[in-house]
Amino acid sequence: MTGAAACPAGRDPGAPGSGTEAAAGLRFTPIAQQTDDVVTVPAGYLHDVVLSWGDPLFSDAPAFDAANQTEAAQLRQFGYNNDHVGLLPLNNQDEQVMVVNHEYTSEPMMFPDYDPENPTEEQVRVAWAAHGLTIVGVTGKHRGPRSGAFDAVVDHRLNRRLHVNTPFELTGPAAGSEYVRTSADPEGRNVLGTLNNCAGGMTPWGTWLTAEENFNQYFANANQVTDPVARERLRRYGLPGEASERRWERFDSRFDLAQEPNEANRFGWIVEVDPFDPTSTPRKRTALGRFKHEAATIRLAADGRAVAYMGDDERFDYLYKFVSRDTYRRNDPAHNATLLDNGTLYVARLTGDSPAAEIDGTGVLPADGEFDGAGEWIPLVTGNVSHVPGMTAEEVLVFTRQAGDAVGATKMDRPEDVEPSPRTGTVYVALTNNTRRTAAQADEANPRGNNKHGHVLELEEAGADAAAGSFAWRVLLLCGDPEDPSTYFAGFDKSQVSAISCPDNLAFDDHGNLWISTDGQPGTLGTNDALYGVAVRGKNRGEVRQFLAVPRGGETCGPVVTDKRVLVAVQHPGEIDGASYENPLSNWPDGGRSIPRPSIVVAYRADGKKVGQA
Repeated sequence: MTGAAACPAGRDPGAPGSGTEAAAGLRFTPIAQQTDDVVTVPAGYLHDVVLSWGDPLFSDAPAFDAANQTEAAQLRQFGYNNDHVGLLPLNNQDEQVMVVNHEYTSEPMMFPDYDPENPTEEQVRVAWAAHGLTIVGVTGKHRGPRSGAFDAVVDHRLNRRLHVNTPFELTGPAAGSEYVRTSADPEGRNVLGTLNNCAGGMTPWGTWLTAEENFNQYFANANQVTDPVARERLRRYGLPGEASERRWERFDSRFDLAQEPNEANRFGWIVEVDPFDPTSTPRKRTALGRFKHEAATIRLAADGRAVAYMGDDERFDYLYKFVSRDTYRRNDPAHNATLLDNGTLYVARLTGDSPAAEIDGTGVLPADGEFDGAGEWIPLVTGNVSHVPGMTAEEVLVFTRQAGDAVGATKMDRPEDVEPSPRTGTVYVALTNNTRRTAAQADEANPRGNNKHGHVLELEEAGADAAAGSFAWRVLLLCGDPEDPSTYFAGFDKSQVSAISCPDNLAFDDHGNLWISTDGQPGTLGTNDALYGVAVRGKNRGEVRQFLAVPRGGETCGPVVTDKRVLVAVQHPGEIDGASYENPLSNWPDGGRSIPRPSIVVAYRADGKKVGQA
């Protein structure tokens, strides 16, 4: 990621005009685009850091000491590079359990005298401990009834860290498959660890879904695998041919594909975690397919079946959904714990309704005034029955990308978070960017070549039923600077919107507005990544309003938006070319000459009123 450049002279691309009154829930003064090393929120709002990398979760953990990190300490402290954030209620709204993913580690920024060619074993073990998941109790009861701030509870009964060496269980149709067996686990059912956990989702039955995304980067020596079929499967998932970036294979042979060619197949799954049972073993749900999962979010179908929406975060990869065989039962946790092990996995094919000649890759709208069309969900596998000629059910589930290739799914511009609206059921898809798509490769669902700013799709399932086999779709946003003629804001007056680029994570507020966090604005707009509220209905449909900006070099992740507070995960602050432990290019949140620490931030009204209230 490049450093954040200053805003160009002239119109500030982050400041909407006065226009009509904002939609309910979005009535705040939008902030301008930012380049400073701070969190910025609207006038009348405050913000606090809830947890930072290295903060103790247990009283027996030491205070964070950047110069003297140990595996033992990190296992009892908050992990690195927080991404997804979720909240589940406990006794009341002022005591909740917060769940957080820790996507990856940035070792040159974490450790003094770090040598990427020769990391020490202790540095690697600290990194293993800094990956994974955190479950932590939070409360606002000491802050007063009008404050939206809250604090982590050290030694809360639910506090838990899960990491690279925590036991996980493979479940579903591919568990026990020949493709997931290793020398350490000849039955193919027990995996150590979870890797590169990106976004996630909460289920109606009170569990947490966390996604394994870019797991390929942790493995080494794919070129030493001689079987041509296995080599092609590794290539399709981007496994490196030689040494890994972090050199983990030097300290654990399971990361060496020459020794354990199936170990990588045990990552890339959706993982279900019970945050309320600290003794439970998390389960990797193989029925949902294996790819670079950004997230999985659940909506119940009309008949009560669970539907999980998912994106594969890669250029030219696919949009998926899973429909469970069985229906959700209220107050039956044992039954609901089986829902994601049985069902049908689908991949999406989208077709535009405009003549091909009108889709020229420039972002110019076709004659009918919208990029829109129809879509179908193509079945890939149901339980142990494959619907893909030439592939077994186990092959479809373990090598899902190749199944999508085989059935002609639509190649998308990095489908990341996929979220159904809790109010309407409309499904929103964040397509972050694709600078490799040429104008000749544009289609109506991905209508721009060199799509550096990304876009957002809306999907309407047939009959408003999440289990439907077909859908209508349209482009809601073509992101970028509103002065760029290739941008589109659902027909809303572009002089009245905030600039937005690289949409990543999605959330909804209680009014039904869509909230979008970004990943990549420093390299596209030259400004910090941010959080935006977007009206999706009524006269304000398409109005984008910037609510928050993260510090220099950071990414905005994991938004949670309630009437009382807005939570974001500030990931990799200061991750700018040239940054290191010795040369920190951000000093947030501790200031001075400190190294930056990824952190969870909460923003709230200073006067105690509801977020987005006039």
